[in-house]
Amino acid sequence: MAKRPDRPHPGPKNRPRARPLAKAPVAPPRRVTRQVTTARGGAVALLDAVLGQERLLTDLTGGGGTLFALSPPDRARAQRLATEVLRGLERVDRVLSKHLSKQPPLTVHNILRLGAWEICTGGAAHGVVNDCVTLAADAPNGAALKGLVNAVLRKVAATGADHWAALRVPRLPNWLRNPLTQAWGAEAITAMEAAHFAGAALDLTLRDPAQTETIAAELGATVLPTGSLRLSNPGQVTALHGYGEGLWWVQDAAAALPARMLAVQPGETVLDLCAAPGGKTMQLAATGAKVTALDLSARRMERVGENLARTGLSADFLVDDALTHAGGPYDAILLDAPCSATGTIRRHPDLPHAGDGRDISGLIDLQAAMLDHALTLLAPGGRLVFCTCSLIPDEGECQIEEALARHPEITVDPTACALPGVPEAWFSSEGGLRIRPDYWPELGGLDGFYMALLRR
Repeated sequence: MAKRPDRPHPGPKNRPRARPLAKAPVAPPRRVTRQVTTARGGAVALLDAVLGQERLLTDLTGGGGTLFALSPPDRARAQRLATEVLRGLERVDRVLSKHLSKQPPLTVHNILRLGAWEICTGGAAHGVVNDCVTLAADAPNGAALKGLVNAVLRKVAATGADHWAALRVPRLPNWLRNPLTQAWGAEAITAMEAAHFAGAALDLTLRDPAQTETIAAELGATVLPTGSLRLSNPGQVTALHGYGEGLWWVQDAAAALPARMLAVQPGETVLDLCAAPGGKTMQLAATGAKVTALDLSARRMERVGENLARTGLSADFLVDDALTHAGGPYDAILLDAPCSATGTIRRHPDLPHAGDGRDISGLIDLQAAMLDHALTLLAPGGRLVFCTCSLIPDEGECQIEEALARHPEITVDPTACALPGVPEAWFSSEGGLRIRPDYWPELGGLDGFYMALLRR
């Protein structure tokens, strides 16, 4: 059963500011790009980029990226291996620390991390050790450390699995854990970390909700209380029933709620700000509304177009800046603002390791500016849903409280939170909806999100 934070939500004047404290800026490390030819080599290259260059996996795995030379199956395996090592990084490093007197160079360290993770989670030790020794031989300045890699991983093979199972669930880095604990309490953060370590299933949103039971039966999916479908072991997404016919799209159950909160009607004019990759755009278009999808990135808008074409839905496209867009007025606006994405760590465990909070203050200011401008685009009597996939109150609850103070003509509508399948325990005191990864533990959790509906 989901619960509220351990203490009541404070008001805008005395709410603890849970904004992460940025570290001092540091000079970015030199980027080194090397061609990889195996899935394990690709995984190590991804780990090097995340842990050594503070880059995100999503920026590394597209066309022409770090894995460009690999076949699609090897590319997918490399990404999965790197993702899982990052998910369990604290455990991996604790296992290795028993056998290392000092930290080796980054690439060799990441080879050891990969090998230790595979061995501790059931990989065949002989093949893992041999491949990791080969990777070390090819690594920059790694040839002299082949013996170290061989010796350490053989020791891990002897005792690592038992050590692994006895270790605690990996914790968030302190730069993020401390402010989140301040916001939600230690017990809640421990539960969120368990959800992050468990990972995420695949959720689907249906083009036609009337087909829910039929498609769920075809896919062997669980129907979640809010109507999304959930698959625990989906395999290749494009091979699933209904993909080619455009009957559904991939979208976390929490991410599907803001468009439902907006409750658009056929014929209404609707603006989807920051629309890519298009999940919310498709939800809005499926209602029969006149939808304009806007995003600053032309490349990302191409993906929105591809998704709409596959599902047979339509919307107008604009490559434009949400801070300067001059269209409208619109009956309804959905603003899914750029944010820290801290609510998506169970899907993207690289996020806490690819940053340190230094950009979050700028994002908070950007969100406020976007919200202020979006409100000017509303028709009289119009409504706007503001949402972020963040766990930080400054990117959610505080934004709404401060927007209400700046705009006396705007009100928040708490009745919009009463969506099918959403418990009242998720309602927040200022009138929005707060979702956390530790909610629905018996169903596999969901992404962290904040959303609220404002009316002019």
